[in-house]
Order: sequence, then structure tokens, then C-alpha cells
Amino acid sequence: MHVLITGAAGMVGRRLAERLAREGQCAGRAIDRLTLTDVVAPSLPAELAGRATIRVEDAGDAAVAKQLAALRPDLIFHLAAIISGEAERDFDKGYRVNLDGMLNLLEAIRHEGGGGYVPKLVFTSSSGIFGAPFPPSISDEFHVTPLTSYGTQKAIGELLLADYNRRGFVEGVGIRFPSIVVRPGKPNASAGGFFSGIIREPLQGVEALLPVSDGVLFTHASPRSAVGFLIHAAGLSRGELGPRVNLTMPGVCVTVGEQIEALRRIAGDRAVKLIRRAPDPASAAIVAGWPTRFDAKRALALGFTAERDFDEIIRVHIADDLGGYLPN
Repeated sequence: MHVLITGAAGMVGRRLAERLAREGQCAGRAIDRLTLTDVVAPSLPAELAGRATIRVEDAGDAAVAKQLAALRPDLIFHLAAIISGEAERDFDKGYRVNLDGMLNLLEAIRHEGGGGYVPKLVFTSSSGIFGAPFPPSISDEFHVTPLTSYGTQKAIGELLLADYNRRGFVEGVGIRFPSIVVRPGKPNASAGGFFSGIIREPLQGVEALLPVSDGVLFTHASPRSAVGFLIHAAGLSRGELGPRVNLTMPGVCVTVGEQIEALRRIAGDRAVKLIRRAPDPASAAIVAGWPTRFDAKRALALGFTAERDFDEIIRVHIADDLGGYLPN
């Protein structure tokens, strides 16, 4: 099986590539070719780097999308995107990358589709497709009324995926990520980046800024779970999914205050004291338009799993990104 990952230099893309290269199989089939593409060179550990072809290009460009479809990958993970805060600040870039990139890829696949070529396409969507006012718990049946440009772009991507799937051009599945935390590395442009920052920075002895109130409620899953979502989605059949191919992933629903208390239980008061309140009305306004709690019964029934509590999410970060121990 030939597997293509777009956006492979991103945090989730890198981890997905590493796992696929290490395990050598996905959806019950052996991987004999792994292609990674992004606007910067995707990286793999040295022992895995020789197992993948690296391409540096803009997968959202129509000509590049055509070249990728011509490779006829059996399984495509379409992760290439710009994130919520950046898509809100740069309207043109958000639509070019998040919407045009999806449409160009689908069109390239459709035009390559002679000879029975119908790849599996796993699309990363977002809970940002939903918009307030919200019920206490949001099911897959809740209406799609995004309140951000990013959410709108992802919602249109879901509709495109469903239609191209219905027409038989792809075998598609769209998964709506909750907030993925704890993200390693430096803060990014995501409006929800503080969800990771208030855990990641204090665990390393660094001050973290909190732009919203402790009462903000949100649903989270770890990067390890995000990779698991993608791989599990790749193994679902048309019959299991049915005609509704976009679904919301499970996660842990907690307030920011509960995140902080989980940090206190694991790393103590010294870590918590490094969180500094720095109210930011712009960030608060974006987050206020996001859904909070999900009823992911459909995903759970299909076998998707996530962490049980936020303590476990922090422990996953310590194990996967801090070598299994807390810095002194």
C-alpha cells in the first residue's frame, strides 16, 4: 500500500508518519511506500527516514495536487492546513490553503480516477465547524454554523468530502478533532494554543500566559490520540460509516481551572505559579464561539478512543515529549 500524508511536517503529521514508518502497516495492509509532503521538509528519526519519500511543496497548489494524485496513493491523510488564529488574521491565506487545497486535491483525484482509482481519503476537520449558541452536549446531528473563517473552511471541506464520496471519486472519512494538547515545542498561532501552553511551559519551568478565564470549558485529546484517530479512521469501511462520513471525535471535557488542578496534582504548586493571567479579548471572543462538550457516541461505537481524564493527557505528554520524567 502507498500512503500519502499532506501537512506531514506538522506536529500530528510527523507523529503519524513516525508511527506508520515504524509499524510498516495501516488498516490491515503492509505499507510499501510512504510519501510525506509539506511546505517545509517533514522530518523523521534517522532510523525511519529511509522508509519515506520526502517532498517539499505546496500541496494546496492545483499543479502539485495533480502530481500527487498521479502517484495514485492508496491511502491519503490530508492534514495540510493553517490553524484557527492564522486563518482568522489572514483571510486570503486561510481560504487558499484550507479550502482551495482541499478542493484541488479532490479534483486531482477525480481527474486521475480512470482505471478504477478510488483512494481512501482521511480528512482532518475540526469541532470549529459548530457555532454558538450551544446545547449542553453537541452531537453529530447539531447544525453546522461556524463563527470563524477556519470553521467555515473546514465545514465546506466536510461537504466536499461527503459529495465526492457519494459520487464514488474517493472513499472518504472526515474526523473532527477536539483541542489537541499538550502540543510540544513553541507556541503556535492557534487561538487555542494556551490550552497547551499553560501545561507545557510550567512543566519546563517557564512562565505561561493565560488569556481567558478559568471557567472556559473545552474538550481535549492528546497528540497520541489524534494519531490513533487517523489510523483508526483509515480502517473503517464504507459499510461501517454509512452515508454520513464526517464525525466528531471523543475527548476529555474540562475547564481551564480543572486543567490547572490536574497540573497541580502532577507537578505541584511550583508549576501552577508559573501561569500568569493575561486577559486577551480577541482570543476570548474566538474561543467563546467554539463548542465545549461533545456527545461522541457515534465515534465511540465505531471504536475510536481517547484519554479518560486530563491527568492522563498530561502523563502522555510527559511520556512522549519529556522522556518520561519532569525537568528539575
